[in-house]
Amino acid sequence: MIKRYPNGKASNYLHSLAPNDKLFFLAALPGYKYRPNTFSHVVMIAGGAGITPIYQLMQGILRNPEDKTKITMIVGVNTDADVLLKMEFDEFERMFPGRFKAVYTVSHPVEGSVLRKGYVTKELLRDVLGEKEEADTKVFVCGPPPMEEALVGKRGRGGILKELGFRKDEIYQF
Repeated sequence: MIKRYPNGKASNYLHSLAPNDKLFFLAALPGYKYRPNTFSHVVMIAGGAGITPIYQLMQGILRNPEDKTKITMIVGVNTDADVLLKMEFDEFERMFPGRFKAVYTVSHPVEGSVLRKGYVTKELLRDVLGEKEEADTKVFVCGPPPMEEALVGKRGRGGILKELGFRKDEIYQF
């Protein structure tokens, strides 16, 4: 999934490709080496196009019948139209009741939107996650730099997740 930016050189090129066109990548992008059932609960926080690696990891967890990991996904976007893959996430909620939960927050919702209004804040996380209970919870974060900085912190200063009781080793930034 690649978001198209009006002045984006790479995104416009990629969107110009037709089915069966070939694309060669020179380097592999490092990622998180997930192992099934390592954590009882995984929290995935995505902002905008940051949903891409979150979605890939989520599919791997949920589609593995041996993995029993519970997932809470929190997605923050600018507008209702920016909510990507909602039909897929709704289906995951139906297929994995009690194991997968999706929460959306929209900073500029359309009038009459059924989605929560706002940003990914400490209050939202406390409301959705409650008190941190499981010692084996992992948080994955991917989004725009200001969101990641607010959640994770910067240069020795902890962010919202630290304030909620998450240690640095319990957080992974894509």
